[in-house]
Amino acid sequence: MKRIAFTLVAVGALGGAGALMVPASGQGDREAAPIYGITIPVGYRDWRLISVNHLAGGTLKQVRAQLGNDIAIEAFRTGKLPFPDGTIIAALHWNEASSDESNKVLASGFPSAGLQSFVAGSAVNVQFMVKDGKKYAATGGWGFADFTSGKPGDETLHKTCYACHLPAKDRDFVFARYAP
Repeated sequence: MKRIAFTLVAVGALGGAGALMVPASGQGDREAAPIYGITIPVGYRDWRLISVNHLAGGTLKQVRAQLGNDIAIEAFRTGKLPFPDGTIIAALHWNEASSDESNKVLASGFPSAGLQSFVAGSAVNVQFMVKDGKKYAATGGWGFADFTSGKPGDETLHKTCYACHLPAKDRDFVFARYAP
């Protein structure tokens, strides 16, 4: 009986030590984006929806969704600006694809409306904004990351992030607007 109790205590202690070794940011031990050092946060696909949008111009046609960790969602819901440290926003981007299946349903349900359905097709990239006022003070308190197929973009790409977000300075550099 003493051996069983000792084994259970040992397993519990090892499990606790392992949990302490996970980075506090929730970011896994994966390849980090240059400049900002951000990795893809574990479990980000389970975060809550902030908003969705459609981006089109020239040959670009994308379906996009923004997700937020709990800190981000609370800030959006309460209108808290600037966003608090610990906020992480994920932007998922896909090429737009026509949905033949949905178009057939729409054509039969609304025959004279001429409706078309577009859905998320092939993945383009996923981007992250991580709020840490001290670490990223030079870029408005935000660190940025861009990943394609799980690999971070190069330094040249990441040098453009902050400049791109400057027009949204009055909203703490965040483009997304919360869709309740």
